[in-house]
Amino acid sequence: MKKFKKVILITGGAGFIGSHVVRYFVNKYPDYFIINLDALSYAGNLWNLKDIENKDNYSFIHGSILDTVVLNRIFEEQDINYVIHLAAESHVDRSITNPISFVETNVLGTVNLLHVCKDYWIKKKIFERFFHISTDEVYGTLPLDKGQFTENTAYDPNSPYAASKASSDHFVRAYGATFGLPYVVSNCSNNYGSHQFPEKLIPLAIYRILNKQTIPIYGKGENVRDWLWVNDHANAIDCILHQGKNGETYNIGGNNEWDNLSLIELLCDLMDEKLDRAIGTSRKLIEFVKDRAGHDLRYAIDATKLKNELSWEPSVQLKEGLSATIDWYINNQDWVKNVTSGAYKEYISQQYKNI
Repeated sequence: MKKFKKVILITGGAGFIGSHVVRYFVNKYPDYFIINLDALSYAGNLWNLKDIENKDNYSFIHGSILDTVVLNRIFEEQDINYVIHLAAESHVDRSITNPISFVETNVLGTVNLLHVCKDYWIKKKIFERFFHISTDEVYGTLPLDKGQFTENTAYDPNSPYAASKASSDHFVRAYGATFGLPYVVSNCSNNYGSHQFPEKLIPLAIYRILNKQTIPIYGKGENVRDWLWVNDHANAIDCILHQGKNGETYNIGGNNEWDNLSLIELLCDLMDEKLDRAIGTSRKLIEFVKDRAGHDLRYAIDATKLKNELSWEPSVQLKEGLSATIDWYINNQDWVKNVTSGAYKEYISQQYKNI
C-alpha cells in the first residue's frame, strides 16, 4: 500500500461545503490520503463526489460522529494527522422546527469526536490539528449601518442552529485548554456555489426561476449577508490548516455584503439574460413572506486577521461567482432532479453499506 505524507479525516464531506473541501484536497494533494466520513442525512449526497470516488488517495466511510465504534475504528486503523470537522445540521428553519437534532449532531457529535481525538492524540503523538468549521451566526446580529464581526466579537446566537454551533465552538476550545488538544476554529460567512442543497436561498431561487415558480423572500428582503464563494472557502481552509496557529480563531469572509432582495434581483436579471427572457421577467416571481422567527438583520465578517497573518483573500466577487453558480445549475439538471426527487438516495443505497 502506498505511503501517504498526511492522512486527513474530513467529517461531513458529502455535504455542500464538505464535498468541495474533499475534492479540493484530493485533487491538490495526491500525497495526502483523504477519508470522508458522512452519515448521509438528507443533505449528504455522494453524487457530489462521483468525479473523485475512484481516486487512489480517497476513501468514503458511511458513519456518524455520534457513533464511537465507527470513530474508534477509523482512528485505530488509520494514522490520522488532521481532522477537518464539517459535519453539522445547518439550516436555520429546520433548527426552529426540530432543535433537538441540532443539539445531537452539532453539540454531542462534536464532543464525541473531540473525545476520540483527544484519546488518540495522547496515545499516538502524531495527531497535529483538529480544525473546527463554524459560522458567523454564532456572533448574533449587527445593525445595518455599522460594525463587523471580528474574532473577538462576543457570542450572541439567536437561533437554535447558531446556539448549537456556538456550543460546539466552546467545547473545541475547552478541549484545547483542558487536555491540550491542538485545534483551530474558523467562522465563515454564507457560502454559495455548485452542489448546494436546494433549500438554501440561492439554489432555491435558481430552481424556482427555471420552473417559473414564486421566489419566497422573508420580510422585506432587507436582511444582509456576506457571501463567500465555496471554492474560496476551501482554499481558506487549506491555508489555515497548514499555516494557522494552534489555539487561534480565523474569520473567513467574502467581502460581499448584499441584502437578500438585491441579491435575488441580481440573480433574476442574470438568469433572464442566460435564459433569453426579457429582463424583469423573473423579478415578477419574487414574493415576500412572513419573516422567520429570530431572523438576524445583518452579518458582516472582518477577515483582516486572515489577510494579515496568512495572506489569504477571496478571489471571486459575487456577480462573477453567482454567474458561474447559475451556469452550473442550468448545465447540471440531472443533479438537480436527483436531489429534488430523492433519487440520489437510491444511488447511495446501491453503492455503500454501513461499515
